[in-house]
Amino acid sequence: MKKIILIMTILMCQLLLAYGQNVKIEGYIKDKSSGIPYATILLPGQKTQADSKGYYTMYIKSGVPFSVQLTAVGYKTFVQQFSSVQADTVINFILEPVPNTLDDVLISTSRKPENVKNVTASVTIVNKQKLEKELAIVPDLSTILANQVPGFAPTAQTGNNVGQNLRGRPMLVMIDGVSQSSPLRNAEVDLRSIDPSVLERIEVVKGATAIYGNGAAGGLVNYITMVPDTAARFAGKTQLNLNGSLVKVKNSEGGRISQMFYGKLGKFDYVVSGMYEQTGEYKDAKGDVVGPNYSLGETDTYNAFAKFGYVPAKNQRIQLSYNTYSSLQNSNFTLVNGNLATGQKATGVLGKPLGIPTGVDYNHNLNLSYKIDSTFLHSSLHADVYYETRKDVFYVSLGRFDGGDGQSLAKNDKRGARLFLETPILNLNSLKMNLAYGADFMKDKTAQPLVDGRVWVPTMDMTNIAPFAQADFNILGKLVFKTGLRYENVNIAVDDYRTLRTTGANNSTITPSFDVTGGNLKYSTYLFNAGLRYNQFNLFSPFVSFSQGFSVMDIGLALRDAKVNSIDKINTDAVKVNNYEAGFESKVAGLTFSASGYISTSKLGIEVVYDPATGLFNTARNPEKIYGFELAADYHLFDQLGLSASYSYTEGKRDIDKNGKFNDAVDMYLNGRRISAPKVTASVTYSPLKVLDLTLNYTGINSRNRFEKNSNGVYNGNEGAVKAYHLFSFAGIYQVKKNTRLTLGIDNIFNQDYFPARAQWFMQPGFYSKGRGTSVNFGISVSY
Repeated sequence: MKKIILIMTILMCQLLLAYGQNVKIEGYIKDKSSGIPYATILLPGQKTQADSKGYYTMYIKSGVPFSVQLTAVGYKTFVQQFSSVQADTVINFILEPVPNTLDDVLISTSRKPENVKNVTASVTIVNKQKLEKELAIVPDLSTILANQVPGFAPTAQTGNNVGQNLRGRPMLVMIDGVSQSSPLRNAEVDLRSIDPSVLERIEVVKGATAIYGNGAAGGLVNYITMVPDTAARFAGKTQLNLNGSLVKVKNSEGGRISQMFYGKLGKFDYVVSGMYEQTGEYKDAKGDVVGPNYSLGETDTYNAFAKFGYVPAKNQRIQLSYNTYSSLQNSNFTLVNGNLATGQKATGVLGKPLGIPTGVDYNHNLNLSYKIDSTFLHSSLHADVYYETRKDVFYVSLGRFDGGDGQSLAKNDKRGARLFLETPILNLNSLKMNLAYGADFMKDKTAQPLVDGRVWVPTMDMTNIAPFAQADFNILGKLVFKTGLRYENVNIAVDDYRTLRTTGANNSTITPSFDVTGGNLKYSTYLFNAGLRYNQFNLFSPFVSFSQGFSVMDIGLALRDAKVNSIDKINTDAVKVNNYEAGFESKVAGLTFSASGYISTSKLGIEVVYDPATGLFNTARNPEKIYGFELAADYHLFDQLGLSASYSYTEGKRDIDKNGKFNDAVDMYLNGRRISAPKVTASVTYSPLKVLDLTLNYTGINSRNRFEKNSNGVYNGNEGAVKAYHLFSFAGIYQVKKNTRLTLGIDNIFNQDYFPARAQWFMQPGFYSKGRGTSVNFGISVSY
């Protein structure tokens, strides 16, 4: 009591001096038991967010009346008026939870925002806070997704994401819903399409998804870009990072700088960002240069991003966004192949590499959208048009084309329009029903020529039209039922072309050069989905779902390896996937636990298998069955300490004799390109001070051995045995001042000497490279 009287006396004495000056208000936003993480605090002219423990701090003018508005997912909006504050003050708030809500972000699995509790499929959300911790270690999206998403295949730490899929199936990679992938010629570089620092979150939907159609047989990864998080007219953030190897520092130093400006001007808002990164040499645990094929070492990366929004009325928004991304490897090393039989790793020696720099030459995205929340029949409408074009450059294939070297590149040009509407049909206390419907239209032109101009894969011109409808039922606020239908209509036009002669040892012909008659490939099918979720109890919230996915096969791969003289004689049938899944989520006290199991079947597959006789990869079209399960847990012991862990297991087989069974002697396991080894992740987050966050991460890849060695004593390509390895990383974030933050990231803390999973199963001498040894990333960011 005496302490309170003393504080009050001091405040009264300083009243006149403080009037009109900036003063600080700070405190905690809580519910009845603990702090509410990442609640949004809105004051006149400014907006901020509480930290992971619910602590916030803001500055206001003293002596001036003001109002505070607080919002958090799962809690009722709180508004309070204050007459004035004369000096630095502590104000704590208590929010009231909304019944039957989960304190998680909204996602868009059904093409519209919805709460996680209403989703009838497995999803993972990598939010802004998780992104920032991962970025403190390494700014590579393929690594971030592998660490954060159960069911996501492990990273190879390269610019190419071959074999990095979702649950053994191809996935659709998108930026704000615009596809970065092309099913016509899967270049497998789409994960690296944007600077992760401009993302608000990443939404991952696992399993075939009918609502997005072509290309999403395994699910989707949607990069959601940020919107201004302030009401100020002008704000900004500058970030600088320095990184390098701790094993052998020389020539490994690299840096990254990014600048962002954002704000709101009346009905307008904007975000503008630019980033440049240059990496040094990547060193393995022995201090040797990592093999340069697609390595992220010695890479120059650029990204420019802009988003402009206009709100003509309270229920409308017009938005224009543009993103351009480039990431090219400018290495000073030529490749030294590894030796698969002896275990000798691939590395590099000083010298100018053959060909032009590999990687993403350019990736441009332009998107114009219009949203209105309430129009005829209280419907909401979202329409957008988009354009995406990219060029990706591959490595040089030695002696493959007409007895000489060849370097290919993939060109993709995509444009389209989407219309999405949602109309409430019933709005009763006991039953609510919404109907979502619309159509997607896309033109996709893809080709894979050689750098010297020769045609390897001719231009494929795809027109894809897909109307869809989805009905959502919410019964008594406890039972959610969803069902929908999508119709895919695809036409792919291919001109006449001439195959390239490919060669093997002693210039022997593997595939001859001959003329192939083009034409039109047509596909049409219906995709159905249905799901059910019961939300009566937080202790046990189960769901079941069935969803069909569709993807045209890798047409370009089939065309370039044609053995016949007309495309209508090539097996280019599309893949239709049936995905069955069941799971649940439990929340009790500070523990959240989820589990799911799935089975994915298809009458045709797209298995890339290696032919030892020719040294080429071909496509097998057998029926496939993939199955597995995922477990994830998150536990907050108290405000300062949090634990999380996950386990992912996937298996798959091919029905070689096509008798509907997958356990016959002739049936085969799917190879490593499709099925990843079991994965374990864990993390410990500790905040000893409100300005300090420390995180220790663990990623473990278990062993997988499904195939026999060939007559040469080595495994065939894509069939190599994976030996287990264990990686630890650390991220520390220290808030020096209100606007200044320091970060320290250490990757592979214990300098594990290992081959990444892809290097082991791929079994290609040029890609048999070790993983990166211990590396450090130090950063500073200033907000204003």
